[in-house]
Amino acid sequence: MADATGFHLKGSAPERYEHYVAPIMAPFVTALVDAADLYPGATVLDLACGTGFAARAAAAQAGPTGRVAGADANEAMLKVAVDRHPRLYPDIEFTPAHADDLPYPDAAFDAVLCQQGAQFFPDLDAALRETARVLRPGGRFAATVWSNLEASPYFVAQLAAVEQYGDPETAAVFRAAFHSADRLIVALDRAGFRQPTRRDLTFPVTLPPLQDYVRGHLSAIPWGQTITDTAGEEALTRAADAIRAALPADTNTFPFTATLVTAHR
Repeated sequence: MADATGFHLKGSAPERYEHYVAPIMAPFVTALVDAADLYPGATVLDLACGTGFAARAAAAQAGPTGRVAGADANEAMLKVAVDRHPRLYPDIEFTPAHADDLPYPDAAFDAVLCQQGAQFFPDLDAALRETARVLRPGGRFAATVWSNLEASPYFVAQLAAVEQYGDPETAAVFRAAFHSADRLIVALDRAGFRQPTRRDLTFPVTLPPLQDYVRGHLSAIPWGQTITDTAGEEALTRAADAIRAALPADTNTFPFTATLVTAHR
């Protein structure tokens, strides 16, 4: 969920990310972990783990005999991940690392998960070569990337606000994140993975009351941080107001769509 230059949070944003992003991520994390076919005793890497959504879910599946690691380039997000992971699970080893330079031995993991991170890797081919290296032969890779922007009205409204109040470069990175599934499939093939498959997932997500949630969520992601950095807190508030105004007033449940990509080593 975070790696290198494409998705970077600073200051107190990682704590807000853990709180505000969780409702949107939850059903996709469940689908991702289910797709990895984990079992008690499995060794699992959560690549670009962010604050540890997928790592925690994987640990529940791997159980006390398993081993779960999380790697992310953003040390502030890893600090939140360490603080939040439950002690009932096997200890999750969180390590600062870029996706294209992982500090693990060859064939160290039975499964590698990547929840909403692959679209932000600066060098996707290098990251997947590293993923193949640390995954055992026959091991499973599973990733989600956002897709079909038009099917996610909340993100449509958010992008429009970023385009109005942010800068063009940030808006372009935001938009490009919804067009990465094809690139991921091709890169998996180049990295030597077998049987890459994809399927679209759409879940209705009920968000907390939008009056407070929209601004909090925007402040917890890079697009919102850019607005604050370039135009100030007032502009962030105006952007949040614009998002709410673009959404139906009678509901806080919206569909979100992502593509689930799987492959074998």
